[in-house]
Amino acid sequence: MSIAALLMAAGSGTRFGAAQPKQYLPLLGRPVIRHAAEALLAEGLVDILLPVCVTGEEARIAALLDGLPVLPAVAGGATRQASVRAGLEALAKQAPEVPEVVLVHDAARPVVPRGTILSLIEALKGAPGAIPAQPVADTLKRGDGATIVETVARAGLYRAQTPQGFRFGALLAAHRTAGGEATDDAQLLEIAGERVVLVAGSETNVKITFPEDLERVAGQMQARLVPRVGTGFDVHRTEVGRRMVLCGVVVPCEFGLEGHSDADVGIHALCDAIYGALAEGDIGRWFPPSEMQWKDADSAQFLRHAAGRVAARGGVIANVDVTILCERPKIGPHREAMQARLAELLGVDPGIVGVKATTTERLGFTGRGEGIAAQAAAMVLVPG
Repeated sequence: MSIAALLMAAGSGTRFGAAQPKQYLPLLGRPVIRHAAEALLAEGLVDILLPVCVTGEEARIAALLDGLPVLPAVAGGATRQASVRAGLEALAKQAPEVPEVVLVHDAARPVVPRGTILSLIEALKGAPGAIPAQPVADTLKRGDGATIVETVARAGLYRAQTPQGFRFGALLAAHRTAGGEATDDAQLLEIAGERVVLVAGSETNVKITFPEDLERVAGQMQARLVPRVGTGFDVHRTEVGRRMVLCGVVVPCEFGLEGHSDADVGIHALCDAIYGALAEGDIGRWFPPSEMQWKDADSAQFLRHAAGRVAARGGVIANVDVTILCERPKIGPHREAMQARLAELLGVDPGIVGVKATTTERLGFTGRGEGIAAQAAAMVLVPG
């Protein structure tokens, strides 16, 4: 059974009140939409993933979902219904073959509880539509302004969630023949007289609508993460005639550091700390000094890669700390710039980046000015 999924990101999210749509907001260091895409793909059941976005946002979506197996985003319409229709028509044309099943998921729902997609697939064997839903538990009141008009019986009422699942042909036909706007895709099948069944939803499947929803989801995700600590150490000889680069900042100095890349000893130690926390070796594994493509390379790309490995594991960087051991140059005047640069490369707040320096009281190779060393520590949070 071939399964496609539409990732709906064409809304403006005005109720959230942010300067940008909620699907682009950061959640534990990554955009909400990337969490949603990864959640759809996590169980390996989705064969085709197609984002649907606001016209002109296609390149932005591509950048945010870079590295994931997704089709190029297509532009949606003025309404959600029009956007889903656009995605369905694009699937009918772009996909190597028309999928048997299509899932429609909100980009503002970063969590797809494990088992939800499988439950939908099983339900679609006996019905053309299926949605995850939860029974309404609270007492419902109908109001007029600040006044209660009536109490609404909650028996038989459910809160609909996504992803909603459909047989592709049935949903496409329902959209093509729709005479008006529906609140969701399940309603279109209801109007067409098709059977739509319910599968168990989950409290963790939260649609981010207001700022407190983002905080709630972040708390849920963090509760499932396990701390991992790594350390790193690196050293480079001094070399007259090379520029000095430390923690991503060019520091005025009469000498630099010898190395295959730009010899940024601070970043190299920090990369090793992050890779170590993930049990993924060291910087030499990922960027061998024997390969000429890394000759004189900017070490910034190494640190971006290390941060990307954390993200690829579904984790976040909790904090990092770098200590530079040298007599010269003086680090103090450049500390804030170094913190800011490392934070930029890691995609984190500068407040969780520590940079400091110490001398060795003129003892050893650093004391004699023959080289500079750095040690680093990193704590990452990854799914347990």
